[in-house]
Amino acid sequence: MLTHELTIQDQQGRVDKVLAEAFPDLTRSHIQSLIKRDRILVNGEKIKNKYQVKTGDQIEVQDSDTQPTELEPEDIPLDIVYEDDDVIVVNKPQGMVVHPAAGHPNHTLVNALLFHSPLATINGEFRPGIVHRIDKDTSGLLMVAKNDKAQQSLSAQLKAKTNTRLYIALVHGNIKEDNGKIDAPIGRSPKDRKKQAIVADGRPAVTHFKVLKRYGEYTLIQCKLETGRTHQIRVHLKYIGHPVAGDPLYGPRKTLKGNGQFLHASVLGFKQPTTNKYLEFEAPLPAIFQKTLKWLDTQTEHG
Repeated sequence: MLTHELTIQDQQGRVDKVLAEAFPDLTRSHIQSLIKRDRILVNGEKIKNKYQVKTGDQIEVQDSDTQPTELEPEDIPLDIVYEDDDVIVVNKPQGMVVHPAAGHPNHTLVNALLFHSPLATINGEFRPGIVHRIDKDTSGLLMVAKNDKAQQSLSAQLKAKTNTRLYIALVHGNIKEDNGKIDAPIGRSPKDRKKQAIVADGRPAVTHFKVLKRYGEYTLIQCKLETGRTHQIRVHLKYIGHPVAGDPLYGPRKTLKGNGQFLHASVLGFKQPTTNKYLEFEAPLPAIFQKTLKWLDTQTEHG
């Protein structure tokens, strides 16, 4: 049985809405049916659909309709950038899902990490060690907790916004400003549940960007996350009229060919959970990203 677990921090509202935002693989109607069947417990108690969440609530979702049944360690090669007794920093390739969910029962980053090392367990059975995620077709750096103390420390740093997360994105169009800030709330799209969107009652989301290079029809930018909502950079850049190139969900049909969106988590910094020393890592752009930039260079030279 797949169990989703969630501890309420700053989320507010009805439990079905909060869970649907937290777990994009669960629909609201499915969540409501699980509540009816007493498959969703808050602090160990059964609840009604209209239950309003409170800070500190421990929510457990028992969902027998989604595979997998248990996590299998898998011998999948990993690009480990750094490792100590508390933390693994891994450079995730494009195309790899971070943790098992409906439709992706195995071959995930978590399956590969479990083969390599024990991971923190407080985040639930199917997200061991996972502190933050990047999308399947986004490449780059993730920090993973090897024990519960590290998980608590890294999660607290994310919440306090003291760590560094920089992304490189290639976007459509010519961004005129050299830098900017996008501040627009994000929630599940009312039109398409696979998508996130800018919605009035969404959760606060802030992305800072600065232009690195202009290629006429495309712009290379660096993004700094202040918050970490699902698909945040992709949704925010579409919102300002500069969707990420190659993005199959939020981009235009006519775009650059790659392995999904041209978005890479390039720099990750945090305090080591035991020593409190600040560590920072950088991962180079994937080969297809570098090749595309070289091609754009030749186009702009000839153009």
